[in-house]
Amino acid sequence: MRTDAEPISIDIWLPSYPAVPDYVGGIRALAASFHDAHPDYRVRIRESSYKTLPADVDAAARRGAAPALVQYFHTSTQLARDMRDVHGAPLFRPVATALAERTTVLGEPVVTDDIVAPARGYYSADGLLLAAPPLVSTTLLYANTTLLAAAGVTALPTTWAEVTAACKAVSAHTGGPAITWPNHGWIFQQAVAQQGGLLADHANGRDGRAEKVDLAVPEMVAFAQWWRGLYRDGHYHYTGGQAYGENTGRAWQENFAAFAEQRVAFVLSSSVEAEWLIQAGRDHGFTVEVGRMPHNGEVRYAGNIVGGDAIWLTDSVQPAVRDGALAFLQHLLDPRAVAERHKATWFIPVTTTAIDLLAGDGWFDERPHQRVAIEQLLATDGSPAARGAVLGEFPRIQGLMTHAMEDILLHDADPSDRFARASEQAQHLLDDYNADCLGLRAGPPGPRQFVVD
Repeated sequence: MRTDAEPISIDIWLPSYPAVPDYVGGIRALAASFHDAHPDYRVRIRESSYKTLPADVDAAARRGAAPALVQYFHTSTQLARDMRDVHGAPLFRPVATALAERTTVLGEPVVTDDIVAPARGYYSADGLLLAAPPLVSTTLLYANTTLLAAAGVTALPTTWAEVTAACKAVSAHTGGPAITWPNHGWIFQQAVAQQGGLLADHANGRDGRAEKVDLAVPEMVAFAQWWRGLYRDGHYHYTGGQAYGENTGRAWQENFAAFAEQRVAFVLSSSVEAEWLIQAGRDHGFTVEVGRMPHNGEVRYAGNIVGGDAIWLTDSVQPAVRDGALAFLQHLLDPRAVAERHKATWFIPVTTTAIDLLAGDGWFDERPHQRVAIEQLLATDGSPAARGAVLGEFPRIQGLMTHAMEDILLHDADPSDRFARASEQAQHLLDDYNADCLGLRAGPPGPRQFVVD
């Protein structure tokens, strides 16, 4: 133990999410308990907007002042892989490489191998875990079963065809729309992944850098056509705002409000919102049931992708700092810590042992809806489609998806043609991004756009 010097500092930069007020609070508590267990170390937390964090990290890295750990949003995975340090080398080192064959770090048991397969798969390349996801999420279906019973619908739909049938019954009963979800890129990704579709070459950017992007794949067009049909028939409620850029939060909130106020019977939303949506039902006098996100029943189901964040390890830190950072990651992923953070934030517990702990404590018996998200993620086939795409400029490419869909809904654009045009625009974004990162244009190699959404 170092008794004659100040503790070694481990700097970790975290994103803040206004919609999840206690997201960072749990990490602060774990930083304190880590210091109690390791007095030689002190975890210093910097919290800033998730939208500005990557640009802040890049600026720090370019002057040789990057933190030891950084937590990035899942759509920034390729961005993280392409970040560079002051010498032009990759900024981050794969967590698996840094751990090597170690089973403990500073006495903390290595638990990264316990991360559930879908989350581990999303943040892995060439069989190596690149970054450690502390918590994850997925998209679920929420249903007002009081309204469904009045409309004669007795079971939650599991396929698009069943959704259509249920919506017809609800709309016939209420005279209004029956379902809503935000026009957000994550929803498109989920629908394409479920059908086994790929948005990028090189196995969705998982067998090499994505060089070609295709937003007009049959799986995307099928989803858009089905969505347009629901809208044309008066079953889908569009709040009128794309969930992109500054409008992202408001669009999700408007969909939440439409369900809470019983203007619709169904909503697709994040698994994180389960408790809030169920409480909204209690507050407004109706019951809520949670189900998996419905899929295209005409094709084999491949799986749903994860959402959330992962923590990346800077490669250039000193060995003592690196050991402290790796040990803190294990501390964050301690089964009891993961279980408690799940209870505080409602994100899906990310390790198998944490899930088993919660089950043993009777948590899922009391809240069976929290088990639905876990079961949905574990139903994956592990394919590149189900793991999700990894490509540069993903947030801005998602924005092109939402623009295309709004034209389809509000201006009756043809889904195939409109997504083909969006795909051309996306290819330009990806080409420019890759040229920057590969040093094919003037200036130091590395990303130059840091949009997050």
